[in-house]
Amino acid sequence: MSEIEILQDTLRRTARRQRLMGAWRGLWGGLLVGAGVYLVALAVFKLLPVPPVAIDLGLWLGLACLPAGAAWGGRRRVTPSEAARLLDARAGLKERLGTALEVADSEKAGLWKGLVIHDALGAAARVEPRRLLPLRLPAFTRWTVVLLAVAAGVGFVPEYRSAARRQSALDAAVIEDVGRNLVQVTKRELARRVPAEAPVREAVEGVGDLGERLQTARLTRDDALRDLTKATESLKEQALELARNPALRRLEQAARNSGSSSSQTSEALQRQIESLQKALGDKAPSEDAARELQKELKSMQQEARGMAGQEGAAGQAAREQMAQAVSELARKAEAMGLPMESLDEALAALAQADVEQFLKDLDLASQDLERMADMARTLAQLQQQAERQGRDLGEQLQNGQAQAAAETLRKMIDQLQKSGLTPEQLAGMAREVAKGAEAGRNYGEVGELLRKASESLGKGESAAGAAELASAREELERLMEQMGDAQSLMAAMQALQKAQLCVGNGQCWGTKPGGSSIGLGKGGKGGRG
Repeated sequence: MSEIEILQDTLRRTARRQRLMGAWRGLWGGLLVGAGVYLVALAVFKLLPVPPVAIDLGLWLGLACLPAGAAWGGRRRVTPSEAARLLDARAGLKERLGTALEVADSEKAGLWKGLVIHDALGAAARVEPRRLLPLRLPAFTRWTVVLLAVAAGVGFVPEYRSAARRQSALDAAVIEDVGRNLVQVTKRELARRVPAEAPVREAVEGVGDLGERLQTARLTRDDALRDLTKATESLKEQALELARNPALRRLEQAARNSGSSSSQTSEALQRQIESLQKALGDKAPSEDAARELQKELKSMQQEARGMAGQEGAAGQAAREQMAQAVSELARKAEAMGLPMESLDEALAALAQADVEQFLKDLDLASQDLERMADMARTLAQLQQQAERQGRDLGEQLQNGQAQAAAETLRKMIDQLQKSGLTPEQLAGMAREVAKGAEAGRNYGEVGELLRKASESLGKGESAAGAAELASAREELERLMEQMGDAQSLMAAMQALQKAQLCVGNGQCWGTKPGGSSIGLGKGGKGGRG
């Protein structure tokens, strides 16, 4: 490498260093500007009713100022001539590098050219650009620290909001919460059962659409209440339209008076009863017995907590007395058909003087008793419901048990479609259908169809009787669909009424009446530090 190339390499390194210093200074300048931008955004949020996204926007703009400042500071390229003048000035080289660079480009320098370049190279060899041009913090960095400190302090200052603004923010939070819960309630209702009638289905789906609008439209309280009232009136119109059917009203009244379910068959009830009996065992305990055991167990838990700090002979005596009580309780549970492994594990923990584990095992045993008591209560309710279940078509229709009656009609149709029924069997079926016709006369066309089926069966016309029974079953299922639609409408109306109550009182969906609601306090909530 020639002397002029070595000199040019030194100048190039100096130019890169000088450009790096410009980018370094621009970086800190960008930080200063970014701190100012963030402080302004934070101050605006504290003083004016702007959304919190203003703070995030100011933060991102402030961060973007750092690379922008660095790019701006290092944008300008430094020429070799400028680098030579800089080194001459900083290192006191008396313009040796600048002169050498000019002579190298000149063709008239003659013998002086080599001497000047050699002298400049000797001077440049003693220069190190990194030491001559160090990276130091700019003088204005102290103002960056001041701005960041002020921004940190302002972050903890409460926002100034007028009473009207705080109330508006409260209303917006409540309306958004109500809209979210309306969407969830509608989804659960549609997942449980999709209404058969298109108008009813659209009305229920409209409640979910309204919930989504409440979440996104930023409505005032009056606007939200107006939309909720309008949706409620629409559902009321649908419900009144269904209520005009006297057959549907009488079917629902009969089911309510008998205390039975119109949508459950005797086979389904029996399957639930058998499942619970299998879970509870052969000696199925009563709910009262399970609750009594649970009460004794809770009393033991209280005594065991007081036993935790006892040591020595007194502690040993207390543990022995507690072990006897737990053993007696386990014996009672086993006599009732409730083998509880948690009590055996509790005794083992007590034998090792592990009171903490003993309390955990007692808590598990209490949960087991709670679950068994609930199962026993459910079993008793199902057994009572099974006792009220109609034995034949007439009793089922009389009690409003539409699903059970539809299942009975299906069995009759299957029997009629199979050949081989004797006249006595047809006569018995005709009598049962006639009894059902008497009970079903209040259910629109069901009673008339059953009467015709009874006459056809009495004449021995199996095919005609089966067709009329199928028509009666279809009519009954249509009534059940309408009843299900009415229940869906009632559930949607109850959700809307709760929504109106929440919005009107400024309370969240899960807040109990008279409970606390979402609030920002008198001076607004604390700032974002």
